[in-house]
Amino acid sequence: MSTALHIEVIGQGPVPLVMLHGWAMHGGVFAPLVELLRERCTMYVVDLPGHGHSRDSTLSLEPQRCAEAIAAAVPPARWLGWSLGGLVALSAALNLPQRVHGLAMLCATPRFVRSEDWPYGNDASLVRQLATDLETDYHATLERFLALEAMGSADPRAELRQLRALAFARGEPTLSALQQGIEVLEHSDLRAGLPGLNRPSAWLAGRRDRLVHPEAMQWSAQACGGTYTQIEHAGHAPFFGHADAVTQALQPWLQADVAGAAA
Repeated sequence: MSTALHIEVIGQGPVPLVMLHGWAMHGGVFAPLVELLRERCTMYVVDLPGHGHSRDSTLSLEPQRCAEAIAAAVPPARWLGWSLGGLVALSAALNLPQRVHGLAMLCATPRFVRSEDWPYGNDASLVRQLATDLETDYHATLERFLALEAMGSADPRAELRQLRALAFARGEPTLSALQQGIEVLEHSDLRAGLPGLNRPSAWLAGRRDRLVHPEAMQWSAQACGGTYTQIEHAGHAPFFGHADAVTQALQPWLQADVAGAAA
């Protein structure tokens, strides 16, 4: 048992960038994006606790605690979070602003589950069903979630093949980490902090995303004064097949003024 996290440092660019993956994945999924940013950024690509090469880490996936552990292991930087990783990145930006120079949310939202005052979320029954199914058929549940991630993309079969190949390239995530991740998705709600976010933020949505509704991201960008970009033909994983568009959308954010970032 260990608290150590696997963090790969890639690139020699002037902009430090922390990258956080989604549920059941690992940092390797960012490979297409990393390749395009290596001249611009020095990237700290994290495997979240219980995932990838951090499989043996006993650190919590609870967003604030996870953010604190990552922040202690990397220099002050801009943070990019995809899907579940976005909740960790947003928590870092809200609670550790001196460590976070900017926030990029990639198909990520401050609240994943729908409620009376949040019409943009997923049905809570979807999340609960994932939790139940994990107990009975681990692999089939992961396969179903990968299919949801690929759904809506221009070539869902090809994207599903890529996701499937990458998902287990660093071994399987632990069942406890998957269960904890589902709890995070079901219960996290960071909307209230958005008006107080005082770092440059970029919100990138896939128009065909079936897991995180683009309207959720547009609302969030408006709530914190961030920028919103919709990638037209992308689903939930826009760095597959649309890495150029993601990179282009990130450029203004990478260049944004970070005056006061050390305050």
